[in-house]
Amino acid sequence: MSLFAAALSWLLLIVSVPVAHSHAALSHASPSAGSALSAAPQEVTLTFTDTLEAAFSNLTVTDANGIEVSQDKGRVNGNVMRVSLKPLSAGIYKVNWRAVSTDTHKTEGSFTLSVDAH
Repeated sequence: MSLFAAALSWLLLIVSVPVAHSHAALSHASPSAGSALSAAPQEVTLTFTDTLEAAFSNLTVTDANGIEVSQDKGRVNGNVMRVSLKPLSAGIYKVNWRAVSTDTHKTEGSFTLSVDAH
């Protein structure tokens, strides 16, 4: 094989290797999605598979009427996003999140949890 053909083959191999693009997927939630809690949580913490851009990621919690019960706008530290909650009464709550990873890919989702404060 000529030197040119070998170099061309090597170049084509390098160029054809796929580049991995990561997205910040939700890997853990506390409280967990769908949980039925006997006591109201003081905060919601979400852990993602990639580092988040704090300026573009957010986390809110709303009650059954769509009224926000988040006490603050949420905080991002690395791949963890958390928000403090106002005191919650019994009911169903929706956790809404948008995560933008450092490679600028956006993922978003929501889940519910319920509080049965006796």
